[in-house]
Amino acid sequence: MRLKGKIALITGSARGIGKATAELFHCEGATVIVSDINDMEGKALSEMLGNRAEYLHLDAGDENCWREAENYLQTKYGKLDILVNNAGITGFLETAGGWNAEDVDLASWNEVHRVNATGVMLGCKYAIRLMKEKGGSIVNISSRSGIVGIPGAVAYASSKAASRNHTKSVALYCAQKGYQIRCNSVHPAAIMTPMWNAMLGEGEQRQQAIEAIEVGIPMGHFGKPIDVAYGVLYLASDESKYVTGIELTIDGGILAGSEASPKK
Repeated sequence: MRLKGKIALITGSARGIGKATAELFHCEGATVIVSDINDMEGKALSEMLGNRAEYLHLDAGDENCWREAENYLQTKYGKLDILVNNAGITGFLETAGGWNAEDVDLASWNEVHRVNATGVMLGCKYAIRLMKEKGGSIVNISSRSGIVGIPGAVAYASSKAASRNHTKSVALYCAQKGYQIRCNSVHPAAIMTPMWNAMLGEGEQRQQAIEAIEVGIPMGHFGKPIDVAYGVLYLASDESKYVTGIELTIDGGILAGSEASPKK
C-alpha cells in the first residue's frame, strides 16, 4: 500500500504503459483516475478496477480538457497527489506523414507535438495548481527517443526531448517557489506496447522484426509495460521524496551501450 490515500491521475491509461501503471497504482492503494480519449477501453479499465477508480475523458493536448479536469478534481477531491503524463503518439497511425527528417509533414509534426509536448506542459501546469498547497509528484513519460536522434520519426523524438527538458524546468520552478512538488521523467525503450504494432507488422514479419530489435538490446528481449510501471511507482511514492528533475531510463541496457541509433 505504497500509495494509500493518494489521488492519482494517469493520462493515456486505457492501454499499454498507462494501463499497467493504473493497475499497479490501484493495487498500491491509490484512488486512480483513468484518463484517455479511448473512452470504451478507459471505462472498461476503471470498471474492472472497481472501488477507488473512475474514468475521465481527457485529450492531453486540449487545454479545455485540463480546465475541466482541474475543476472536477478540485470539487471532488480538493487536491491531486500524483500526475503521470503518459499520453503520447508516434504519429505513424494518427497522422498522414511523412515522418522522416526530409519528408516530415507539418500537420503531422504539429499533432505529435500537441499531444506529446503540449500535453505534458498542460498537465504540469494544472497539476501544479492542484498540488501546490499540499505537495505531490509529477512523472512525465518521455522516451529513449528523447535522448537520441530517431531519423524516421523526427516529430516523436523532438516531442519527447521537449518532455525531458520541461521536466527539469518544472522541477526547478517548484523547488524555487517552495512547493513540495517533485517532477521527474521516465525514459522507456523497447517496451512491448500497442504503439509498436504499426512498426512490427504481423505474422512472420513481426517475429523477424522483434528478433532483429532484440539483438540490439543488451538484456536480449523486449520489456513489458509493468517494468516501466514499477519505475513510475517509485517516483510517485514518498520513497523518492528527495528525488526531483531526474531521468529514469528503463530500456534493458540500450543507452548504456555505444549503438543507440535504431536500425531500419
